[in-house]
Amino acid sequence: MLAALESASRCIPLCGLVQCALCGAPHKAHARRYFFQALQLNGKDLVTLGIIVEIDKLFELEADAKAGGLGAAERLELRGQKAQPIVDGLKKRIESARASALPRSALGKACDYALGRWGQLRRFLDFGQIELSNNLAENAIRPVAIGRRNWLHVGSERAGPRVAAILSVVETCRRHNIPIRHYLSSVLPGLGEFPANRVSELTPANWARGRS
Repeated sequence: MLAALESASRCIPLCGLVQCALCGAPHKAHARRYFFQALQLNGKDLVTLGIIVEIDKLFELEADAKAGGLGAAERLELRGQKAQPIVDGLKKRIESARASALPRSALGKACDYALGRWGQLRRFLDFGQIELSNNLAENAIRPVAIGRRNWLHVGSERAGPRVAAILSVVETCRRHNIPIRHYLSSVLPGLGEFPANRVSELTPANWARGRS
């Protein structure tokens, strides 16, 4: 049963926790934070300021999409039209800044961090369901961080992936406003005999879609 839940959490990238952890969304907020820290050390650095302004344009675009109630497909189209040029220009700015910054400076480290994770940072351009901010992921795993000292009795190395799979499903239910108890009582009975090649049908979003 737990193995099936683990498979379900891996199959579809729209499971809340897995989506952010695997696709690199946390790095976007961290990248901006490091450039902001560099700017705090040198408030007159227009190069660093320009990078932050471009990053903020991406967040403003996402805020507009959220305010407009855009779905994943619509958001992906919007990103392709408006976010892609910003991302391309942002990379050039960071590469230029890295070329002139001292390697051990705050700006140099911020550039290294961003460029070293660029594939993850731009992943949101490929999937409309990926969030630009990692706030959802951090809020979702906060109970784990708070409670992990009480879970030392879980007993094996396999417990970690199992807990992650279960929490991913639970948080995805919450995000889609699906009653968790209702979902689990519907899916868990007979889960062990469910065909492995159809397990993606049991993700919360697909399960709810089949009953709408």
